[in-house]
Amino acid sequence: MRQLVLGNLNYSSWSIRPLLVARRVGLPVEEVVVPLDFPDTRAKLKEISPTAKVPLLLWDGQTIWESLAITEWIAEWAAPGQVWPKDASARAAARAAASEMHAGFPALRSLCPMDIRSRHTTPAMTDGLKADIARIDGLWCELRDRFGKDGPFLFGQWSAADAFYTPVVTRFRTYNLPLTPIAQAYADAVLSDPIFRVLEEQAKAEPWWIKYGPDGRSSGYLKPVG
Repeated sequence: MRQLVLGNLNYSSWSIRPLLVARRVGLPVEEVVVPLDFPDTRAKLKEISPTAKVPLLLWDGQTIWESLAITEWIAEWAAPGQVWPKDASARAAARAAASEMHAGFPALRSLCPMDIRSRHTTPAMTDGLKADIARIDGLWCELRDRFGKDGPFLFGQWSAADAFYTPVVTRFRTYNLPLTPIAQAYADAVLSDPIFRVLEEQAKAEPWWIKYGPDGRSSGYLKPVG
């Protein structure tokens, strides 16, 4: 069995990071979406996942969970330079940037949940959100200046660092968050990338919704099923 198990493409930032990597390198794997936040979601995932979470890669008897681990697995499967930059210094910086996204920016995550197909009002600019925006903008500008001479992405040519920041880019658009010109140009490159555009159309076509309220997350169908 070779499956990449994912949550809703519209909402699950954890899922689309390794998915973008898998699609970029042409990983021959079946993509399986398990809608999140339904009453039976956890039970379905618990049958196959040690964490009962997405994403999950099932590959010929191997079980690889967690988006960064899946990305590293794909990097070993793919040719050198397809997932991470070939240059050692750039590769180290790309991994550091991806890890920072993976573990950081709590205010942006909580105040601006990913919702690719929608547009929401800009939330109140708390100190935490301001700090996250400033760090992201500064990081993008720094990486573009140091490594971005041969292409529009953080390290010039596309890398897994761009996959990890794609959900962030969509949040800036969804919530109309401010960016400086260099950072905005990078965001525009991500949003215009053909592989992302396909994913965006798939996210728009999904029949499920998720809402975030004071009592937690709820879910349902956009239109009747059947």
